[in-house]
Amino acid sequence: MNASIHPDSGLFHMPSPKSISTVSISNLTSALRSNGLELLGTFQPEDGEVLMPDRSAPPQCVAIVGNVSSAIWPHYETARQGDEGLTLDRWTQNVVDGIARDYGIDAVYPFDGPPFHPFIRWAKRTGTLFSSPIGLTIHPVYGLWLAFRAALLIDRYDPADYEPKPAEPHPCDDCQDRPCLTSCPVSAFSAEGYDFATCLDHLATPINDCRQGGCLARIACPVGQQHRYQRNHAAFHMHQLLRAHGRAASAD
Repeated sequence: MNASIHPDSGLFHMPSPKSISTVSISNLTSALRSNGLELLGTFQPEDGEVLMPDRSAPPQCVAIVGNVSSAIWPHYETARQGDEGLTLDRWTQNVVDGIARDYGIDAVYPFDGPPFHPFIRWAKRTGTLFSSPIGLTIHPVYGLWLAFRAALLIDRYDPADYEPKPAEPHPCDDCQDRPCLTSCPVSAFSAEGYDFATCLDHLATPINDCRQGGCLARIACPVGQQHRYQRNHAAFHMHQLLRAHGRAASAD
C-alpha cells in the first residue's frame, strides 16, 4: 500500500551513529525470512549521493524489505493475539529494528514521515521491482503479491557472500491482454490512472468480493499467481484501507 493511503502510523526512525559491521546478506535474508519477511532487491547508491540528510555518507547497499505471499500473516496474527492494538506497522518496526540492531545496520520505513522516504523510486533502482499498469509494484516472481515494509542501510557487506542480481526484464512487457486494467468491477483502473474515490466507494458497499477476498484487478494479473494472499490476509488490508479513510463497510 502506498504511504499516502497507508492506514497505520509510525514514528520517524532516526538512524544513529554506530561502528561499521561487515554484514552477511545471506544470514540477514534468513533472519528476515524467519519472521515472514523477504529481501526484495538491493541497489548501491552513487558515491557522494545524499540518500538522506542525516547521514554523512551513503551506505554501500540499500536492501528493500517486504512481505511476499502471505508468509508474514501467521507471524503478525500470533503477535497480535497478545496485543489487539498491535498495528502491522508497529509489528514490522519491532521486528526489523531488532534485526537491524543484531546486524549493526540502520532501518527506515515507508511509514516514517512526513517527509516520507522515496520507496518506489528506490525499488525501481533494484532492477527487480517495477511499476505495473495499475500502479502497484510488480516483481517477476511474486507478481503483485508484495508490499514494502522497510529498507536496510548496509554500510559494508561481504561481497563473497552476496552478488546483486542482474536487472530483470519488466514482467508486463509481454502481457498483451493486461487483465489488470479490465477486471475491476467499477473500472477504477485505466490507462489514464487510478480512480481512488470510486474504488473506496465500491469497497464500502455490501456483498463485496474485493473487500472480502482482495482486489480483483490484482488477482487478475497472471504473474505470481501462486503467491496470492490468503483470503483473510487480503481482507485485512481492505478493511484497513477503509478505516484509514474513515469509511465503515456496509453489512454483508
